[in-house]
Amino acid sequence: MNTLRRLAPIILGVIVLAAWEGLVRLLAVPAFVLPPPSAVVAALLADPNTLGLSLWFTLTVTLQAFALAVTGGVALAILFTRSPLLASALYPYAVILQVTPVMAIAPLLLVWVGYERVDLAQLILAWIVAFFPILGNTTLGLRSADAGLRDLFRLYGASKWQVLWRLELPSALPYLLAGTKISGGLALIGAVVAEFVAGSGTGSGLAWRIVDASNRLNTPRMFAALALLSLLGVAIFALLSLVQRLALRRWHDSEADIANV
Repeated sequence: MNTLRRLAPIILGVIVLAAWEGLVRLLAVPAFVLPPPSAVVAALLADPNTLGLSLWFTLTVTLQAFALAVTGGVALAILFTRSPLLASALYPYAVILQVTPVMAIAPLLLVWVGYERVDLAQLILAWIVAFFPILGNTTLGLRSADAGLRDLFRLYGASKWQVLWRLELPSALPYLLAGTKISGGLALIGAVVAEFVAGSGTGSGLAWRIVDASNRLNTPRMFAALALLSLLGVAIFALLSLVQRLALRRWHDSEADIANV
């Protein structure tokens, strides 16, 4: 049963791709409208170096933004829990930054950094959208530490650093890891949106390959770039899910239950 559950997504994917291929050929749908999967694979194999370099560029920006979001989000969350005044002053602005549509920020940011520095604009935008899930989840996790354990730590004379390191951070870890799975996908979205908005031919990532292929009506190449973006997003989510499971399975109920199913 476990094997069947693991294979179910693959089986369904194969069925969908086979039906897609068959229907497109049966109905004689033009390739520029909807290419069959075989044409997408052919487009991917026809120019693997260009798409591969674009994939690497997009991945690099995404990972840099994600690392900055995790570092900055955790650090600011710790400051928020240590200083309620600072939290009251800054948290509303963090919310404003999060709820402002990234498409509205991107053109202004590109003007500020310059169209010749699209990579920097991508990094900033990807960081903006990836930052809040880390900040919000970590802040909630730090504040969710058991009150009885806090009193016990104080009773034994633990310092604030010991309470943070031995109680609050372990309590916040499940929240933080859940936030990283959201943040990783958002970092990729931010990197792609910035390059779409730039639209000046200065981009080097997969988003610009999609724009370029669209301008040339090369739909199979568009689908190939989209497929790489999707696979990249899935890979990021799967890797962060694996990290979460390895970090929590020995002591946290959320992963222990999954391991025992």
